[in-house]
Amino acid sequence: MATVVTKAVEEPKKTVKRDTLRAIEKKVQQLWENEHVFEVNAPTIEEEPDDSILHEKYPKYMGTFPYPYMNGRLHLGHLFTITKLEFGTGYERMKGKRALFPLGFHCTGMPIKACADKLSREIKQFGPEFKIPDQDDLEEGVKDLELNDDNAIKSQDPSGAATKVSNKKGKIAAKSTGQKYQFQIMQSMDVPFNEIAKFSDSNHWLYYFPPLAIWQMRKLKVLNKVKFGERYTIYSPFDGQPCMDHDRQSGEGVGPQEYTGIKLQVIEWSEEAQNTLGSVKELENKNIYLIAATMRPETMYGQTNCYVGTGLNYGLYKINETDVFLCTYRSARNMAFQGYTSERGVVHQIAEVKGAALIGTKVRPPLSKYDQVYVLPMENVITTKGTGVVTSVPSDSPDDYITLQDLKKKSAYYKIDPSWAAFDPIPIIDTPTYGNLAAPTVCQQKKINSQKDRVQLTEAKEIVYKEGFYNGVMLIGDFKGKPVQEAKPLVRDLLISNGQGFLYSEPEGLVMSRSGDECVVALCDQWYLDYGEEEWRKQAENCLEKMNTYGNETRHQFEQTLAWLNKWACARSYGLGSKLPWDPQYLVESLSDSTIYMAYYTVAHLLHGGALDGSKPGPLGINASELTDQVWDYIFCDGPFPATSSITQEKLDKLKREFKYFYPLDLRVSGKDLIPNHLTFFIYNHVAIFPEHLWPRGVRSNGHLQINGEKMSKSRGNFMIVAESVEKYGADATRVTLADAGDSIEDANFEESTANAAILRLFTLKEWCEEQVKNQNNLRTGPTDNFNDRMFENEINKLIQQTDQAYKDTFYRDALKYGFYELQTARDWYREATVVEGMHRDLILRWIEVQALLLSPIAPHWSEYIWHEVLSKKGFIIDASFPKPLSPVDESLLEAGEYVRKIIKSIRDLEIASQKKKKKGKAEDFDPNKPKTLKIFVATSFPEWQDIVVEAIKQNFNEDTKSFDDIKIRENLSEKGILKNKKTMPFVQEFKKRVEKFGTAAFNRALLFNEYDTLVTSKEYLQRSLRYSNVEVLRGDEAKEEEEKRAIEVAVPGDPGFLFKNIVDN
Repeated sequence: MATVVTKAVEEPKKTVKRDTLRAIEKKVQQLWENEHVFEVNAPTIEEEPDDSILHEKYPKYMGTFPYPYMNGRLHLGHLFTITKLEFGTGYERMKGKRALFPLGFHCTGMPIKACADKLSREIKQFGPEFKIPDQDDLEEGVKDLELNDDNAIKSQDPSGAATKVSNKKGKIAAKSTGQKYQFQIMQSMDVPFNEIAKFSDSNHWLYYFPPLAIWQMRKLKVLNKVKFGERYTIYSPFDGQPCMDHDRQSGEGVGPQEYTGIKLQVIEWSEEAQNTLGSVKELENKNIYLIAATMRPETMYGQTNCYVGTGLNYGLYKINETDVFLCTYRSARNMAFQGYTSERGVVHQIAEVKGAALIGTKVRPPLSKYDQVYVLPMENVITTKGTGVVTSVPSDSPDDYITLQDLKKKSAYYKIDPSWAAFDPIPIIDTPTYGNLAAPTVCQQKKINSQKDRVQLTEAKEIVYKEGFYNGVMLIGDFKGKPVQEAKPLVRDLLISNGQGFLYSEPEGLVMSRSGDECVVALCDQWYLDYGEEEWRKQAENCLEKMNTYGNETRHQFEQTLAWLNKWACARSYGLGSKLPWDPQYLVESLSDSTIYMAYYTVAHLLHGGALDGSKPGPLGINASELTDQVWDYIFCDGPFPATSSITQEKLDKLKREFKYFYPLDLRVSGKDLIPNHLTFFIYNHVAIFPEHLWPRGVRSNGHLQINGEKMSKSRGNFMIVAESVEKYGADATRVTLADAGDSIEDANFEESTANAAILRLFTLKEWCEEQVKNQNNLRTGPTDNFNDRMFENEINKLIQQTDQAYKDTFYRDALKYGFYELQTARDWYREATVVEGMHRDLILRWIEVQALLLSPIAPHWSEYIWHEVLSKKGFIIDASFPKPLSPVDESLLEAGEYVRKIIKSIRDLEIASQKKKKKGKAEDFDPNKPKTLKIFVATSFPEWQDIVVEAIKQNFNEDTKSFDDIKIRENLSEKGILKNKKTMPFVQEFKKRVEKFGTAAFNRALLFNEYDTLVTSKEYLQRSLRYSNVEVLRGDEAKEEEEKRAIEVAVPGDPGFLFKNIVDN
């Protein structure tokens, strides 16, 4: 499938290097497959019968990745997350563990069903051969095949408001591939054309992409974690069932928002409303209510009016034989599914009226001291939140207060009678900070004068609401004297019991089902998992506390989710999935059937005989029907031996050994978007079902993957599936680029230029390794005790340590940095530094081996080739041990190496600076391109004034707070009389930065190495690298001439002085 990327990188005209690497990859993969190298089992009971020492004797590692929905091929975003575990599994294997990374695929839920249904509609239109008509008919066909077009009509607001489903943006739109039909998408996934029609049967997907069985629902029911009852849930009217996160085209993470519906009874219509509605027979002798939705029922004592949007259309909806509600269609639709209409789910609209016609209508506000108030206009009323009717409490709502003030000032402009707005705010809540009229007070403080001051009004709203809720006390009403937090639910209950209010919920934001339906909040009888139940939540929090989350951001997101997550619908009536065992009219919801399946991975290889649907028994000869609840209890939960089972104890013990060896799960990796649902459910279900010693040990989450710095999506044209990337760059170059993409919870970036560079680097390095091994007899032998040899070996040892730590922390970009890029930089330096004497054979062969080993988890094919074909090592590199330093790391040698590299850069920078001065006529006539000499002057001590500065900073540095007392530092320096020195303060600032970086170690300025000896040893290297005819290294007291003395004046230990000149011909 072709991909056009936004920031295109041209395909190389010649692909020999890539093709060579890909050929190696295929050859290595065949070797691995032949030897079954990635198949790992637990030690048998015969190998080690004692479970208590099993893991100590045979350490293990198990990690998993959430199996993806197979409604499409895996893309680079999937692979990016997978590599976080794949790299780690390779590393842990090299650390001597039996490392298991199993992966299945998810074929339950709505994504598959939606694809199958769409394909069915296309077969009806085009036939099973999918004969496409001409372009005009094709475009018309697309319209006809809009997802559930008849449902779009059902969801259409009769008032004309823009709610048509086909206009909504979401996952379906975002995943547009340019193909307009499902059968074309299937073709792009490489599904054979003659097979496509079979996928209109959703069950066929289960065989093409087979599912994995699960078991835990009955267990959860027995544990009283699954309950039944009415609850508010996001619901798809078209599908006729709850619409959970993974059933959604858009709106993942959106839940129900609860309001109190306020019934403002119409006392007298405005003249215009009377003209519009007075003749409607169905409204005669009815109680008509404007319905407002509020999250602050305790403020209803302060109502002075209510607002509508003048440009909005409002419907009058029949609720029962006596009552009619006036609100937006969207809110009426939600109410219909919450049991407020005579026929559940049916919206009966009697009439429609423009908001402008309602202005001046007289209504009765429940609980207010004003018996009757007026409907007034407001500029910012919307149809997508609430009911379109806003009850006004100007004492405690900045928006209400400012709007009322606008109306009072400009009554003629807003076309209202001034008396309609002549109601003063009512003090209802007393706050310690803003008094008893918080909204007017804050608006005055912020100088808000208009409804158009949206930013300031948003800030004011947050201030007033928080102050009122947390610190406010009721001044009037039935609960006078009570804190607002206590009064809030009491007032709500009072309104409901009096028939003046009701509970109303709606989605927090737009939610579209995969069937193309705009979802509502419905009050449903349903099976739900009782997440949030106090004891269960405490268990989950205990698990999280002990778990490694590889970053505080992930931990914080888990903590936030556990704080709000509660009852979760776990059953559906439509889609694909396992039937609910005790109520088979329902299917298990797809996020509820995917929480402990990773336990099944441990035994699947013994139960399946090549068919994942269970139709063929595996090596143990056990049939699916024999796997009773009692059997699973014995295997997974240390339950009693199932005496009535037809399975022998020997076989069950084999299954139990596999599970108990690999569990608990060491790591679960996932994108951060699964923390609020799947990953938290994963924790909840594990703590409910398994004993504490089998709870998961770690979860690592990552951000989404961008391509070339832009969000990856098919609609942007920069979407890339895994197979495509492997075809374009090869497996190892893709893996290197993914490792380089980033490791944090923030979004990462796959740079195609990095992938192309990886091809070149891997190929060039392969050739260099081959050449060195082939010609190894030409390399130097003998002792490895000269400065360059020792420094090279020391850097290898240091980089092994750094790479090891990076892999351990799952920081794969750092592992690549130390174990690939910097390791090659060390090699490059050594090669350059030993041009005269030559590289040492043992060190080069050691370097090649270390490079292959350090890179093996990230680029295993390349490393396997080097290990097997180039170094002629026995066995596979993936089974080799992670390298260890051959000797302790010598920090002084490392510092000496960095010092030499810094010297080269310093001299080059000085040469460049001299040429810039030369152009301005301010420098001597020095030409770096002509023959030249260099003198390096080494200082043996620091200037006295620097020692004074260092001591002053040391005396005024607080190690606990990592802070400096700058006032006292200046006082100390002033007393010593060195503030007049222009160099003092810049040195103070520079040295403070050094302290911030290195801590108190910075105060010890003694070098770890002998500066003079290091420079003398490196003379030839410096001379060659900088192209000097001669380099002299001198101590400070050897400076005789005036220009030499000037050079030594600026020198300090670790930062020598330089004097370079052109050679003058005599």
